[in-house]
Amino acid sequence: MHVLSVSSLKGGVGKTTVSLGLASAAFAKGLRTLVVDLDTQCDASTGLGAIGEFETTVVDVIKRPVHGVVHKAILPSTWNKSQPSRIDVMVGEPLASAYDSPHPSLHDLWKLEHALSVVEDDYDLVIIDTPPSLNGLTRSAWAASDRVLLVAEPGIFAVGGVRRAMQAVDEVHDQLNHRLALAGVVLNRVNAAFTEHEFRQTELAQIVTDALLPINFPERAAVQQAQGAARPIHSWPGEAAAEISANFDRLLDLIQASLTEVARKRRRGRTARRAPEAEVKQSFFRRKKKGD
Repeated sequence: MHVLSVSSLKGGVGKTTVSLGLASAAFAKGLRTLVVDLDTQCDASTGLGAIGEFETTVVDVIKRPVHGVVHKAILPSTWNKSQPSRIDVMVGEPLASAYDSPHPSLHDLWKLEHALSVVEDDYDLVIIDTPPSLNGLTRSAWAASDRVLLVAEPGIFAVGGVRRAMQAVDEVHDQLNHRLALAGVVLNRVNAAFTEHEFRQTELAQIVTDALLPINFPERAAVQQAQGAARPIHSWPGEAAAEISANFDRLLDLIQASLTEVARKRRRGRTARRAPEAEVKQSFFRRKKKGD
């Protein structure tokens, strides 16, 4: 199982749109996929058809990441009705904001990793839609992840935000999760007719160099229409949806190539999943224990 966090430091850049687009590409490819909705707006849950009030959500998982709670918080997406592939969602909850501390404890940072150990054998890919911040929820997602994909828009605030996020990924790698690395930076809501967008894209490329992925996403009504209907973009009709879907397929291929590197290193025994030694006994039993 590979784990990818989709993150940004700025709201409104379409981070959830990218999360759902990648989920759609994985679903179309037949990958067993879980989307973890850590964003307190819960838009990923809505886009996957999880609408309403639920007895168990990601908040319960954060409180008590044990077998029974984790499984109750995961629901099948309504996308599953369209084809025999499998995609599930760990349902989001606005009250998760209470756990988005700027100074989380080490114990709290490992809770999501422990929760995902429960479903280690059930999925090929986990996509975590994180809040637009670097507080506790995002850092706990990164502690559980193999790669981080940063989403930005080609605006004046993009450059500084991406630089800070890249530095934060390095910090989490050095201090908490040595297998974590940057999958890249992807630009969303690009308008090729805007000179400002072209200028900012060039500026960002000069600063982050190879980290800027050679794929970007224009604003298309089809994306909002598919999300409003709680359908994968790959199933939406029209040329615009087909163009966006092809871009998400390419993006998923790039990310999978990066994740294959993680798998190779694991087989060599250099990046085994394990928490800091002081935390192992109380919060992390990955690959050792499946029940509570």
